[in-house]
Amino acid sequence: MHQEQHRWHSPALGREMDVLVFGHGGAKLLVFPTTLGSYREWHDRHMHRVLGDHLENGWVQMYCVDHAHGDSWYNKTIHPGTRAWRHLQYDRYLRDEVVPFMNARNPTPFTIAAGASFGAYHAVCFAFRNPTLVNRVIGMSGLYDITQMTGGYSDGNVYACNPSAFMTNEHDPARIAAFQRQDIIFTIGRGDPSYRNNEELSATLWQKGIGNALRVTEGHAHDWPYWEKTIRRYIGGHD
Repeated sequence: MHQEQHRWHSPALGREMDVLVFGHGGAKLLVFPTTLGSYREWHDRHMHRVLGDHLENGWVQMYCVDHAHGDSWYNKTIHPGTRAWRHLQYDRYLRDEVVPFMNARNPTPFTIAAGASFGAYHAVCFAFRNPTLVNRVIGMSGLYDITQMTGGYSDGNVYACNPSAFMTNEHDPARIAAFQRQDIIFTIGRGDPSYRNNEELSATLWQKGIGNALRVTEGHAHDWPYWEKTIRRYIGGHD
């Protein structure tokens, strides 16, 4: 299986960032790690093997990015608004650096953003902030109300990073049309603490005419064996 690692100094973040690439062509799959993971997490969890046939056959090319959690949401020593500002810099890194990097290497005009747990937040937040850049988003066991990470605090920066809030107030016709062209998939266990948040966000989108799939599994379903089955199902139609 073709594999590459790339690193560059990010102007948006002011630090070195890594990207791990699997596969040689097909739809571009941008994947985000969980809270404790890194850009190597999907490799270490053997997700490149889970999607091995898709990668080997050139159906999907997987780009594994790192996060900036230590500088943002998980740095409790700084103000929540500052954490959100750092996340907006991360969004700019993805938009202005990672996406052009992907497009330069792979001209296929279809991009999927995916992640599990806090990686699902990243995938959905990026896809909803930049709907013309992402064709499908797969959020597995995610939480999309970031004020649960800020103790309820919100300001302009936090709001801009909070899909549950900014999608509620989204009324721009061009953006609504862009969301309607996306494939939006939320998967969650009924016993997951974030189940209600997923249900509410799905309903918010439907109220705006934005179709989406909310797929609910019984139990907690917040672990890698569940995510392995889920990613195969919604990447390539396998159960």
